[in-house]
Amino acid sequence: MRIGLTGGIGSGKSTVAGFLREAGAALVDTDAISRSLTLPGGAAMPAIAQAFGADFVTADGALDRDRMRALAFSDATAKRRLEAILHPLITAEALAQADAARSAPLVVFDVPLLVESGRWRARVSRILVVDCPVETQIARVLQRPGWTRERVDGALAAQTTREARRAAADAVLLNDGLTLLALRNEVLGQAARWGCETMHTP
Repeated sequence: MRIGLTGGIGSGKSTVAGFLREAGAALVDTDAISRSLTLPGGAAMPAIAQAFGADFVTADGALDRDRMRALAFSDATAKRRLEAILHPLITAEALAQADAARSAPLVVFDVPLLVESGRWRARVSRILVVDCPVETQIARVLQRPGWTRERVDGALAAQTTREARRAAADAVLLNDGLTLLALRNEVLGQAARWGCETMHTP
């Protein structure tokens, strides 16, 4: 079974992904794939340099993430141009990783913008949304080093609404007020319902 995992920033999606891996699932992390594509020598860098210019490439040949993030938040056209370069490459690599993990009982595609992209519904059997109130998201992200309220608001604005994610979900995991152990138990229980034998007892 192929599962699409998503959730807003600060929802705890990455923690849930780790617990699913603990349960025996193969994890395909599209954020990690995106980062690898924009490292020095990454497959996306020639097209990015051509589309955006040398100002968006660091001295060692990687994407200047801070500069690109600022541009993408302020210019929707630039954001779409970047996505047009990255998304086909990310999708191709994600599907290749999933094919290589066919022996796993569960393949989990960790896709932060799964609902926004509109491309993943046909590629997965179920969508699991990690959910929490916006106030909880903000409080969690503000604890991360270097994050300001302005930056958090920009990240939230770039993502779809909580309501839209929940509407797209086959299963919703409410991660608000749970201890880490309680969250782990919820995730391992869901994995078991999907036929993934847990490697550790809750």
